[in-house]
Amino acid sequence: MTMQTGNGSRGKRVRAMGLAAVRGLALALVTLPGALLLFTLSLVSISLVPVGIGAYTTPWALKAVRGFADWRRVVAAEWSGVRIPSAYRPVPEDANTWARTYALLRDPATWRDLRWLQVDMTAGFVTALLPAVLVFYPLEGLAVAAGLWRPLSELGGGYWYGFVHVTDQVTGLAAGALGLALLALAPLGPRLLTAHFRLTRAVLGAGQGELAERVRVLTETRRDAVDTSAAELRRIERDLHDGAQARLVAMGMDLGTIEVLLDKDPAQARRLLAQARQSSVDALAELRDLVRGIHPPVLAERGLGDAVRALALRLPVPTEVTVELPGRADAPVESAAYFAVSEVLTNAVKHSGADRIWVDLHHREGMLRIAVTDNGRGGAVTGAGSGLAGIERRLGTFDGVLAVSSPAGGPTMVTMEIPCV
Repeated sequence: MTMQTGNGSRGKRVRAMGLAAVRGLALALVTLPGALLLFTLSLVSISLVPVGIGAYTTPWALKAVRGFADWRRVVAAEWSGVRIPSAYRPVPEDANTWARTYALLRDPATWRDLRWLQVDMTAGFVTALLPAVLVFYPLEGLAVAAGLWRPLSELGGGYWYGFVHVTDQVTGLAAGALGLALLALAPLGPRLLTAHFRLTRAVLGAGQGELAERVRVLTETRRDAVDTSAAELRRIERDLHDGAQARLVAMGMDLGTIEVLLDKDPAQARRLLAQARQSSVDALAELRDLVRGIHPPVLAERGLGDAVRALALRLPVPTEVTVELPGRADAPVESAAYFAVSEVLTNAVKHSGADRIWVDLHHREGMLRIAVTDNGRGGAVTGAGSGLAGIERRLGTFDGVLAVSSPAGGPTMVTMEIPCV
């Protein structure tokens, strides 16, 4: 039993080491070109604001930077459990181009993102690449010691493995010894990857000096929640007044007429009775729809997972739902998550042209994470009119975040995270 436990522990360490190496390599391949490209585009675009061109290009460039940063926040939480807070100021949806540009440039988070891009393309690139180097580079040293030094040493000027100049079998063995020494450090790969994300958090995350900004953002999201609640109450009142209430009033009038006609015109009374019965059925259906819109019964009774499954069954597009939730969140969190998923699915059905949708819900380290993916045409944005801005405000009420990956041609992946126990 002890031997099996030891083998299992070593197996887990090897898998963690290999996973960190692959993830670090993938991250490094994205980090350097992505950060360099976005920083260059942003810098050029901002420099062109005084001549007018930048006012039109800067919002798009900075939106791409924020999308890149939000993606890194999601990856940091998913891969290493490092939470990176976001404190962007909301940009008015109805603002003109110049107003949007200056609102973005006045946001301290914009300049924090640009500083992070510089760190990400330098120290961030190195810390992301190190886990892969400690796993893959030693293999080259071992190959050199096994005889690969012969063809390599014939190259002009010889061959260098690290600081070892390989010219014969002895120096080849020295290269192999250096490879073994580096391989001994490979178990540090997961910690190095975590260090990369902690560096990202140190630069990208809202620090203590930005606590006031964080409070301001939370205050605005709470105000949005109050405004949304007030608008929802007005909608409910209007629906009741124009729908179920009107039908119930008409049904009462029909019943009064029936009382008069029972003896004089039984046939007409029967027709009015049938009409009153239909009015009661319609009123009941409208009340059920209204209640479902306020808080679906399946959500209250069976939880978020079953509520999303029931939602998927009503969609015209085949939808696969995966749920890994150990329990239930607080009712407000479940409600916000349900309606956010509902709106994302509605957008996917209406605008994506997808013929398949996948929904994944799981809970990890105090975060409810929801991913909605479709194989449609892509091009989804969080700007005005997309519907995603409203979802972002809804999640912001609970200090949640939303990230969108939707390249032209698809697929589209909308990721939502909400803190919850």
